[in-house]
Amino acid sequence: NDWEKFANLRLLYGYMWAQSGKKLLFMGGELAQGREWSHERSLDWHLLGNHQHAGVSTWIEDLNRLLRENAALHARDFDPGGFEWIDANDADTSVFSFLRRGREGDPEILAVLNFTPVVRERYRVGVPHGGFWRELLNSDAQRYGGSGWGNLGGQEAEPMAAHGRPYSLSLTLPPLGALFFGPEPGER
Repeated sequence: NDWEKFANLRLLYGYMWAQSGKKLLFMGGELAQGREWSHERSLDWHLLGNHQHAGVSTWIEDLNRLLRENAALHARDFDPGGFEWIDANDADTSVFSFLRRGREGDPEILAVLNFTPVVRERYRVGVPHGGFWRELLNSDAQRYGGSGWGNLGGQEAEPMAAHGRPYSLSLTLPPLGALFFGPEPGER
């Protein structure tokens, strides 16, 4: 259905922006344009009048802002130390989680991606330190055309070990959703 198509597209873009390396969008991708771009005509700008298409465009805008403002997402793109899996093996729930790291002193970014149309509540993800982890972006937010599942702005890390880390977060993962978290300043 249309909701799943747009949610999958937002998830794909979230996954791409969370990964190391440079980002590439083909003409019209930021509009969720259905037809192939042609040099013979303009982009389908009229699609922005539709809430779902406008939501994808806003998602891309916010992903670009997040990328620009957080060195963890770009400073070490070609250095293996800039990426660390938390869990790449949760095939039962189809969830990936990983950290992106910048230079010394830069706050890390946690990415958690749910590749199923099922909401996952109380999903535990290990993190390297305690403190409050703010939800920076959520592809399922209503402003992007999503259903609004999320973590009410973030979660306090609990001193409960998970994934080989001393702290963990108990998260609500939205359906077909990409989440980005960062520690509050001074929480590291």
